[in-house]
Amino acid sequence: MLLNINSKVLEKLLAKVIPAVPQRTPLTIIENFLLEVADGKLIVTATDLHITITAYINVDADQNAKIVVPAKLLFDIVRALEDTTINFEIQDNKRLKLKTDKGVYHIGFESPDGFPKIPEVSSKRTLTIEGAHLKKLIDMTSFAVSKDNIRPAMQGMLLELSPDGLKVVTTDGHRLVKHLSKNFEFEELEQYIIPERANSIIPKIVSDEKVNMYLEKSHLQIDVDNISLIIRLIEQSYPDYNAVIPQTNEHLLMIDRAALNFAVRRMLLFTTSTFHQSKVTLSKDKLEISAEDIDKGSSGKEVIPCEYTGEPMSIGFNTAFLNEVLNHIDSETVVFKFNSPTKAVIVLPKEQKETEDLFMLLMPVRLNS
Repeated sequence: MLLNINSKVLEKLLAKVIPAVPQRTPLTIIENFLLEVADGKLIVTATDLHITITAYINVDADQNAKIVVPAKLLFDIVRALEDTTINFEIQDNKRLKLKTDKGVYHIGFESPDGFPKIPEVSSKRTLTIEGAHLKKLIDMTSFAVSKDNIRPAMQGMLLELSPDGLKVVTTDGHRLVKHLSKNFEFEELEQYIIPERANSIIPKIVSDEKVNMYLEKSHLQIDVDNISLIIRLIEQSYPDYNAVIPQTNEHLLMIDRAALNFAVRRMLLFTTSTFHQSKVTLSKDKLEISAEDIDKGSSGKEVIPCEYTGEPMSIGFNTAFLNEVLNHIDSETVVFKFNSPTKAVIVLPKEQKETEDLFMLLMPVRLNS
């Protein structure tokens, strides 16, 4: 016997690790779990060479071993079992025997020699943060991460440690989101770029309690309970996002966020799937938003009360982008600052928390003549 373990306990353990297993890869060894039984612990590791997840659990074991087994096959077998005890046994023909009260199953395994080495991350730079706050930062900013692989730095989330606090920045060139947490303070400016895929995994790993993040130039490590997440960072220089922030946007719009958001969602029904263009016309006490799909012969227009100080203006937006910006603002009233129909627009929540500062930037689109 190698070990005994409850099927549902094992399923939960494997579910934490399998997000690191790549779906398609020419390097077949990383389509596997590295299983290690050592001193009464079952340790499971998976990696796609960019993200490595290791989790462990105490088990009833009578020997130590280290093997590599097909990740998806093992996970699917365990998920398909009822609540039962699984007996694992290593056989001489490089087969792993799984025995339950109802059946016997065999899986081929390999030597662990070819499995990638797990990166070692220094603990010299440690950032302690509430897990709930970290998840919030990711949720509020990750929608603006670039999908353009020509600019790899923008395909990640910038984590900036500065004397002002902890800044998180994302941009795809059409939108920019900057969130400042003022209850942090760092002596020097440091920048780390977390890849987009990691942003979908971190919230599944961390709890709402405090977590320690260990940062170095090439890697980030997060340890939570019995799980270790190691992320290979994007080692590029992030664009100077401050250079694109306008300083002369003096035309001020204040409007009910929910009212505008619902109108924007309705206008999405009347935009083309390619451009999602809508037209916003501003006057002293009302905002008119309209959209038209010429191919389908459909159009929509709504008028919303607002407070606007500035010259009357018509400006075009990507309706989908405007919708996402409004979805990620937690304030009853939203503030827009305009310069002209061709210049970047600043979007802010009217009510900001004392320890937080959210800033968004949205580029307009050229209106069809």
